[in-house]
Amino acid sequence: MKGRILVTDDDAAIRTVVREALRREGHTVEVAASVAEQRRALAHFRPQVLVTDVVLPDGNGLEVIDEVRRLHPNLPIIVLSAQNTFTTALRATEQGAFDYLPKPFDLSELTRTIADALAAATRDEAVESDQPGEDLPLIGRSPPMQEVYRTIARVVANDLTILILGESGTGKELVAKAIHDFGPRASAPFVPINMAAIPRDLIESELFGHERGAFTGAAQRNAGRFEQAQGGTLFLDEIGDMPAEAQTRLLRVLQSGEYTPVGSARAIRADVRIIAATHQDLSRMIAEGTFREDLYYRLNVVPIRLPALRDRGDDVAELARHFLDRAAADGLPRKSLDVAAAARLTQHSWPGNVRELENLMRRLAALGRDPVIGGAQVEQQLAGASLPSIGLVPEGSSLGDAIEQQIARHIAGYGTALPPDGLYDRILAEVEKPLFKLTLAAVRGNQLRAAKLLGLNRNTLRKKLTEHGVGPQVRRSD
Repeated sequence: MKGRILVTDDDAAIRTVVREALRREGHTVEVAASVAEQRRALAHFRPQVLVTDVVLPDGNGLEVIDEVRRLHPNLPIIVLSAQNTFTTALRATEQGAFDYLPKPFDLSELTRTIADALAAATRDEAVESDQPGEDLPLIGRSPPMQEVYRTIARVVANDLTILILGESGTGKELVAKAIHDFGPRASAPFVPINMAAIPRDLIESELFGHERGAFTGAAQRNAGRFEQAQGGTLFLDEIGDMPAEAQTRLLRVLQSGEYTPVGSARAIRADVRIIAATHQDLSRMIAEGTFREDLYYRLNVVPIRLPALRDRGDDVAELARHFLDRAAADGLPRKSLDVAAAARLTQHSWPGNVRELENLMRRLAALGRDPVIGGAQVEQQLAGASLPSIGLVPEGSSLGDAIEQQIARHIAGYGTALPPDGLYDRILAEVEKPLFKLTLAAVRGNQLRAAKLLGLNRNTLRKKLTEHGVGPQVRRSD
């Protein structure tokens, strides 16, 4: 579709480039450099799509959207901004923008968005919630995080079920909490439950509650997490660790909207929004028969994939400064980063993602003497942050001693707080993966010999190798 497009931006180069690109697409284009020029163009040009920057010399593009929508209620508005924060994306949607594109933007993406806006006769995505403050729930301006912000902004106001995917430590619970806090259920409870941290035989009781006498030891009635979250949001973390029987019961709740406490015949209506999360490959688990395909489709209505920290560029330094500020607020000495420290943090691969970065910044805040953290301090802490390899254990120490020191350092990194639930599984995974890699290397990829050496049956070993993404190792001839 071709249409009349009004582009408002105080940067003359951007106005020219966008105008020429849109004209080549066959659109009729008018440009404006300020709010005042935009008002005049709206009156005489009567565009079918408005593209506007946020920061303009005589006003804020977000603040005039209300005025534009009152005068032109069916006009799709596309917001451009170099202030690429979660708040900007959310406010643009709250104000009723058709879409939000962070600067620098891709011209082809802008033209596609304009085509979508023209195809939509009317679009109202206004979100009824309070304006967020400057204490942002999500930090970062990288392109991968912009996609996350845009998805959140589009779904925050409704009750669609969401599946958050990403490596351990990428902030899945933080995203779930942001969706809850900025949505219509914000005044009701946000109840998280970690499937990996609960014994398998207690998961159903934890989720759905139980009546007194329902099983041995049930001395009184217990309200499950569904009941605790009534009216609010239930966050099912590590959903991939949910046992098969609990998956079946959860599926019934999602289908019927009702659940029954253990030991009761009374069905209770579930008024909760479900947000699930996992670091596992659920598609692979479905193929292996360990996760229900029908439950996956019920949960995966809106997927949000969180980027690994190593893929977020300059977000690392911004997050590091944020964590130093948080550490200072918790009573640790106030510290800042020099240029070399910020560069070294950005270069690191961050296998533990945002959680690893936060732990490191708390250690640096607690242990360093200087108010400015330098690159050498960061390098020293990073060098001692990973588990020692076999053969590099300090002389006179056992492997167990070395691992104990690393676990103690990990827990100490949280200061007065405790690590998130599920510590056992996280530590076990960190130890298992290098063990399998080194064992396979020692036997030159012979899985039968590796299984015998480890004391596992071959099927268990194969499952573990797939789970940790290890191998297949290529056997070499002597």
